[in-house]
Amino acid sequence: MYKRTPVFIALFLHLAAAGAEGWAYYGGDEGGSRYSALAQINRDNVGKLELVWQYRTGAVTANPALKSMIDFQATPTLLPAAAGGHLLVCDPFGKVIALDPASGAERWAMDPKVDKTPYAGRFKCRGVAYWADTAAPVDAACAHRLFLATADKRLIAMDARDGKLCSSFGVQGQVNVDVLIRSLVPADGTQLTQLVSPPTVVRDVVAVSSFSNKFKTSSSVNGAIRGFDARTGALLWSFDPLVRDASTGLTPTPQQVGGANTWVPMSADSPRDLLFVPTASPAPNYWGVHRPGNNEYANSIIALRGSTGEVVWHFQTLHHDVWDRDAGSTPILTSIDRDGRKIPAVIQLVKTGMVFAFNRETGEPLFPIEERPVPTDTDIEGEQLSPTQPFPVRPPVLVRNTISPDDAWGFTIFDRNACRRKI
Repeated sequence: MYKRTPVFIALFLHLAAAGAEGWAYYGGDEGGSRYSALAQINRDNVGKLELVWQYRTGAVTANPALKSMIDFQATPTLLPAAAGGHLLVCDPFGKVIALDPASGAERWAMDPKVDKTPYAGRFKCRGVAYWADTAAPVDAACAHRLFLATADKRLIAMDARDGKLCSSFGVQGQVNVDVLIRSLVPADGTQLTQLVSPPTVVRDVVAVSSFSNKFKTSSSVNGAIRGFDARTGALLWSFDPLVRDASTGLTPTPQQVGGANTWVPMSADSPRDLLFVPTASPAPNYWGVHRPGNNEYANSIIALRGSTGEVVWHFQTLHHDVWDRDAGSTPILTSIDRDGRKIPAVIQLVKTGMVFAFNRETGEPLFPIEERPVPTDTDIEGEQLSPTQPFPVRPPVLVRNTISPDDAWGFTIFDRNACRRKI
């Protein structure tokens, strides 16, 4: 859920109690659980909450000409006391603001001064990533870091306590990711590419993904995931989310095809050195003649080795996507009880409303998944749709995925009848 115009950030509760646990990640924890054990606010008293304070970012006021291009999608994060105990938020242009959780007073702000030329989509910043350097002295500068990915394709590291850039990271605290994006094939329309989701930290590696507008070019941009050294900013690895080499045992996708990028936040299991990557459709979204086959690893949940970027396992939730049915949500890490033991699980929700659950160590499905025959009729010459698609037997689909003549709609009875005949 997001508010289109970023007028203010408001807290309707006292956050002093929340400080005991914190919310240092986009999804609450590195596994994206979005769960808090705090119980001070419950069903009985939630209706009695009152506004304590509000903070205006000023993003709209300062940029009236860009008002229609601004989204507010940031998720506030609450840092641990050792990192300053700030409530953090970023405005649509990537300005990181640290607030006093109790009063809403601004403690510091870091403005990356992004290039405000219109990009692939709207201006948005979904949050920042937090990392504690366990090898650094407790009081050292940048022992607690924040990582910001900007709309103009930079990765910035700053001290979580005061917002000052970490000079030992990249070039004076910044890495130019745009240069890396342009160095891969395809790179058709890199101006249509943004970094909008917070980076994901796995141990001492910062992983960065991208968003690309795949409606405007047939090739788009290589949707690579990149891993950087959290201390130095050095590029450690790059993972192409489309298979190019037949030696993998999978049908390769032509090099000129891009996309399969990850535009939502990823999740991590640092103890197991695993990064979980949900990928989108290949480019372009609704036409696949020039990319025959299943187009793995697009539309997939992928477990990468965080330290190397190697594929540990993957599962494709939709073959040869021509409907823009991305794996468009953060993988959720949890445990499932089975036969008296806890199985480490990862759950992936996809745009079709289906829910896929796997053992996150092995990729083994925790519930049966059936490859079922599906229609392959198409009016597009040369298009070859997949004859089967994966359907999880459990859990049940979250939204209805069938249509009948009774669903026909139209302004007049003639429109409705014409629609019924087509169904």
